[in-house]
Amino acid sequence: MKAIVQERFGPPDVLRLADVDIPEPGPDDVLVAVRAAALNPYDWHMLRGDPLVARLFGGMGLTRPKSLVAGLDAAGRVEAVGRNVTGLRPGDEVLGYCPGAFAEYALTSPEMVVPKPAALSFEQAAALPIAATTALRGIRDVGRVRAGQRVLVNGAAGGVGTFAVQLAAASGAEVTGVCGTANVDLVASLGASSVVDHTSADFTDTDDPYDVILDNVGNRPLRQLRGALVRNGTLVVNAGGSPGHVFGAVGSTLRAVAVNCVVRQRLTPLPDRRERSFLLAVTDAVEKGTLSPVLDRMYPLADVAEGLRHVERGHARGKVVVTVA
Repeated sequence: MKAIVQERFGPPDVLRLADVDIPEPGPDDVLVAVRAAALNPYDWHMLRGDPLVARLFGGMGLTRPKSLVAGLDAAGRVEAVGRNVTGLRPGDEVLGYCPGAFAEYALTSPEMVVPKPAALSFEQAAALPIAATTALRGIRDVGRVRAGQRVLVNGAAGGVGTFAVQLAAASGAEVTGVCGTANVDLVASLGASSVVDHTSADFTDTDDPYDVILDNVGNRPLRQLRGALVRNGTLVVNAGGSPGHVFGAVGSTLRAVAVNCVVRQRLTPLPDRRERSFLLAVTDAVEKGTLSPVLDRMYPLADVAEGLRHVERGHARGKVVVTVA
């Protein structure tokens, strides 16, 4: 099969299209014929082994990548299932977390995929797993957003941000989105009652503070973010940092955790969690019409490196997707 392989850490140039063996499913595995995969900041972190401190925790490998084939988010059809797998059969259309998603086939576990909503294309479905579940947890579980609250989403036009604005608006909150000039209309169309153009205004300079801030960018000091919150407000830290850092977002996360111990406000990171219940919650929202993926660009499998360069630049409008023939 064709796959995007990564044999060392580095920039997108280290990726190459290669022929590799189709994975053989074990008794508890599901083999998915991938139709589309999504590109996320997660992928360039794994690509570069960045931040360096994250390599010490074993998730990406210490001196070289743990996984030969890159990618995680995928949508496709079940090709085969192991003898212990129930509830799935060949031909089922699914989406979810499929390690090695930048390939024609990928192995996963049955707990990490859910049925694809019939109304979504494979490209739209692939956009959901990491970004939509991160937004769900940031708004519902960590931010604990309720009807009537004032909620601000920084990075509202990005992958997580476009989902977060929709979810917060659906909860009955009054949503403010922060984005660039070109995306103001998009963010308003997703349900934001007001939009701040960060090129001409500072969202932290406000006389009407917010109950919850979901920060997907990390471009404002913690002191300023706290100043934009009510006295008992919640800051959800989901800033991914930029390439080439030793600590990256880990540093800002630790600062927020430390300050949280001595202030009345709640300053909390958004940890990485992958559970089937989150996938089911976002597909349920899609089927109810309260959540819809925003697609920016689509790249063929051979052009994953170029797609990751676009994601790294930090100006993606919604989700960037890879199509797999």
